[in-house]
Amino acid sequence: MSYSAGRATQAYASVGAQSSVAAASPHRLIQLLMDGALDRLAVAKGHMQRKDVSRKIVAIDRIMSIVDGLRMSLDHSVNAEMTENLENLYDYMNRRLLLANINNDESALDEVASLLKELKEAWDAIPAGVTGADANASASYQAETV
Repeated sequence: MSYSAGRATQAYASVGAQSSVAAASPHRLIQLLMDGALDRLAVAKGHMQRKDVSRKIVAIDRIMSIVDGLRMSLDHSVNAEMTENLENLYDYMNRRLLLANINNDESALDEVASLLKELKEAWDAIPAGVTGADANASASYQAETV
């Protein structure tokens, strides 16, 4: 029996990714989704530049699915105004991705990547242990002490 190095690497990466997801906190899952979207954006751009239409379509479809996953993970009970703004932003990103796909528009992919990077930087700045009520309490405390 022989193994392809490429297949073995893919299998290892798949198991590693599944293990990361299984053990991840909700905070970490959002980080993983954002990382995945950014990775796929780079892949989609490469396919676009090589005029590999079928792979470009698949890559952009995956990005749109990830963005939908981010949108669906929003908790509107925590901060309705902020989550509504994020929902609108995710909707905008998906519309830009759709147009990028149709028009082979690399600048639209770059725009979505820039927006996601900015969101990810903000998300990464949140301590992993801070969630919902803790975040609101922390924000209230900071507002009271200013």
